[in-house]
Amino acid sequence: MKILRVIFFLFVAKTSFANVILPSVFSDHMVIQQNDQVKFWGWASPNEEVIIRPSWTTEIYKTKASNQAKWELMVKTPSYGGPFIISIKGYNEIVLNDILIGEVWLCSGQSNMEMSASWGIKNMDEVEKANHPNIRFFNIPKLSSETPQNNVPANWQASTPEIMKNSSAVAYFFAKRLQENLKEVPVGLIVSSWGGTPAEVWMPEETILNNSILNKAASKLKPVEWGPTQPARAFNAMINPFIGYNIAGVLWYQGEANVGAKNYEKTLTALISSWRSIWNNNFPFYYVQIAQFEYGGDHFGGTEIRNAQRKVLNLSENTGMVVIDDVSTADDIHPKDKKTVGIRLANLALKNHYKTFDGVVNGPLFKNVSFEKGKAKVSFNNSKGLNIKGDNSLFEMAGADKIFYEAKSKTNNDCIVLSSKKVKNPKYVRFAWKNTARSNVFNEANLPASTFTTEH
Repeated sequence: MKILRVIFFLFVAKTSFANVILPSVFSDHMVIQQNDQVKFWGWASPNEEVIIRPSWTTEIYKTKASNQAKWELMVKTPSYGGPFIISIKGYNEIVLNDILIGEVWLCSGQSNMEMSASWGIKNMDEVEKANHPNIRFFNIPKLSSETPQNNVPANWQASTPEIMKNSSAVAYFFAKRLQENLKEVPVGLIVSSWGGTPAEVWMPEETILNNSILNKAASKLKPVEWGPTQPARAFNAMINPFIGYNIAGVLWYQGEANVGAKNYEKTLTALISSWRSIWNNNFPFYYVQIAQFEYGGDHFGGTEIRNAQRKVLNLSENTGMVVIDDVSTADDIHPKDKKTVGIRLANLALKNHYKTFDGVVNGPLFKNVSFEKGKAKVSFNNSKGLNIKGDNSLFEMAGADKIFYEAKSKTNNDCIVLSSKKVKNPKYVRFAWKNTARSNVFNEANLPASTFTTEH
C-alpha cells in the first residue's frame, strides 16, 4: 500500500505540475504568417520535451523547456491555406483547430483604430455582408500594467456580422481590400488599441527614459480619466504579451492625444524603431495622418502633429502615410468613413509590400521650394495631375520675419507657384496650416496633399 501511495503521489505530482501551457495568441482559429519561420512559445516544466506536429507537413519539431520553465520553437510555414490542425505535446497534449495560414497585421493606436461599426460609421451597410471566415480578429481588451506581461485574455474569432460590428472598422476594411487583391489569402488582425491614449504609453519604458527629448515630452502628459498616460502602460499589457508572434506589418492610427507636443515625429519614430527592434523585423509601418479638427483657434497643435507625421516618412524607412482630410470634417474627431481609410492603407500595403497594385497610393507630398523674383515655386512628389480645387488658397508665404500672409497660387505643370503682395522677399511657405484646414490640392488619383511648412 505504501508503494502504491508513492506511485500515486508521483503520478499526481507529474500530471499537476508538468502541463504545456500556451499564450492565448496560440489558439483555435488563429492566423499564422505564410512562407515564414514562425515562432511558437509557451511554458512547461524544466527539461520537459515539447513536440509540435503541424498538419501541413510531416516534419516534427522538438525542444525542451528551460530551467525557467519556458520553451520556444521555430516552425516553417507554407504558402497560404487551411484550415489546419496543430498538435503541441508535452506530458499533456493541446490540439489547435481551424488554423489558417496567411497574412497577419498588428493594428494599434487610439480611438480611430478602436472605432467599430457599433459606434456608427458611414458604411453601416457593410455589416450584414461581413461573413468572411478567412478574416480573423484577435481583439485585445483595454489593459494597463507597470511591468511587462506575458499573456492577454483574448481569443481569435472569424469575421461575422456580429464580430465585425464590434471590431476595428479600419482593420476590417483593410483586410477586405487585401483579400480582393490577394485572391482570398487569409488575413489575421491583431487589434490592440485604446481611445485617448498618447503614443508614449505604447512603447517600452526604457525607450523613453533613455531619450531626453522623449522623456521631457512624456513628463508633460497630464492624467486623464479615460486611460493611462504614463510611459509603457499599454505596451506592457497589450503589446508585450505577443511580441515575437510573426506579423507582416503594422497599421497605426493615433496622434490626437499628442496634440500640443512639439516633437511628435521623434516620438513616433522611436516607437517604430522600438517595435522593430523587439520583433527583430523591419516590417512595414503604415499609419493614418490625423484629420482636421476644432482643437482650438489659438494654436496650431493639430496641424503640428499632422506635419510631424509627414516628417516621419523621411525619418523612418519602410513607412507609409495616408491623408484622409478629404473624407472627414472638422466637427468630428472620429471620421465616420472608415472604409476609405482602410482601403487607402491596404493600397499602400499592396503597392509597397506585396507589389501587386500599380495604382497611385499617395497624395502630393512636399518635395522642395525655390524662390525667385518674389515668388515661390513649390514642388511635390506624387504630383502628376496636380490641381487646386476651389478659389480659397490654403498656401501662405513669409519673409525673414516669419509672419505669414495668404498667397495666391496657381499650378505650373507639376508645381505650384505662389505670390503675395505683402511678401516681397519670401523665405518660407506653408500649406493648410490650421487645425481645421481641409486640403484643396490633389493629384490625378484624387488624393489630397498633406499639411506642410518649411519654417522648421
